[in-house]
Amino acid sequence: MRRVLVLGANGFIGAHVAAALASAGWSVRAGARDPERAARRAPAHEWIRTDFAHLTRASDWVESLRDVAAVVNCVGVLQDGAGDSTAIAHVEGPRALIAACEVAGVERVVHISAVGADDSVGTAYARSKAETERLFAASALDWLILRPSLVIGRGAFGGTGLIRALAALPLAIPVIGGEQRFRPVAMQDLCAAVVAGLAADAPFRRTLDIAGPQSLTLAGILRLYRGWLGLAPAPIVRIPAAVAAPVLVLGNLAGRLGWPSPLRTTALRQMEYGVEGDADTWVQTLGIQPLTLSDQLSREPASVQDVWHARLWFVRPVAVATLSLFWALTGIISFGPGWRAALAVLAEGGYGDAAGPIAWFGALLDVVLGLALLVRPWTARVAMVMTFSTLVYLIAGTISLPQYWIDPLGPWLKVLPMMALCLFVAATDARR
Repeated sequence: MRRVLVLGANGFIGAHVAAALASAGWSVRAGARDPERAARRAPAHEWIRTDFAHLTRASDWVESLRDVAAVVNCVGVLQDGAGDSTAIAHVEGPRALIAACEVAGVERVVHISAVGADDSVGTAYARSKAETERLFAASALDWLILRPSLVIGRGAFGGTGLIRALAALPLAIPVIGGEQRFRPVAMQDLCAAVVAGLAADAPFRRTLDIAGPQSLTLAGILRLYRGWLGLAPAPIVRIPAAVAAPVLVLGNLAGRLGWPSPLRTTALRQMEYGVEGDADTWVQTLGIQPLTLSDQLSREPASVQDVWHARLWFVRPVAVATLSLFWALTGIISFGPGWRAALAVLAEGGYGDAAGPIAWFGALLDVVLGLALLVRPWTARVAMVMTFSTLVYLIAGTISLPQYWIDPLGPWLKVLPMMALCLFVAATDARR
């Protein structure tokens, strides 16, 4: 059985490509930043660590390419941010990979690029993607570059998650522009193109757009998804780009803090440049009959889980921000204008001389946890610490001040929904 190395095999596209190649009879060596975690989801693959940030020389790839007949590169990032670099993911890493493949005698490399990977777009994403394509073109490898339009899969991540979330909003569907055109391509069709591209008689040293047969506006895609979710039609509200600019700036900032979002300036500029692609050449070249978006949605009816995910997509960041603000401000108020009131409550509870240290520690804990919640890798764990801390606070408060349970302002009762919010944030932490 011949071995293929799939890079980015834990990503939205890469995970499906790895599965399709395994089904087609390939032995899959799967590369990911966190192979231990990825292996839990797809244990049949041979997982290895392949972080492009640490693989910038050809010699770094020797072990990864051992006994490998072909490589499929699915690594890509939308915009520079915490842990993401377009230069590393699209230029430095691929340059070293290409040199290593030439030395190792790898027979074929399929590279997943994107429609709109052109210098003229003016984004770091497009420029670096275009540079990757030039690196392959200048190499001695038998390469095939596939440039998909909007890829639609059973799951949702990034842009497709945003589309579903917008489609599920009550009353109306807001959209920036709405006339941008796409040719959505089914994930299974993109995977079929990759499998076909690794066949012995497949074309090589070619660049092919992978675009679906149905040309749709963004507004049209949103309407289709709203129907797929089983929701009644709603009007499209078109928002000028100038009005949406602050949201995109916040999206850029969130990305740099480790919270990648499709609501970023790069995504809008790529859409405005054009992401339709050529729908005919790849079909004729690879012999694949792609599905329309309407057909694909009809073949995979939405479940209640899809509706929940779409409706909670916007709710979760609001919950994280609200929870962080609540805890941080509570601590700040306790340190400032609420200090005497906090001491009075603790004195009422019989804490005596310990009231000051307890109030100081509690206020500091509130501020620290409120800020720590915004650190992306810590969010779920911090939310659970918040839950536990609140439970301890509630038990201690009940013992010392049980009368607060029947206070008209409900100081103890109001803690319960906050605990539920902590559990919601922790339970919905998974990104993919």
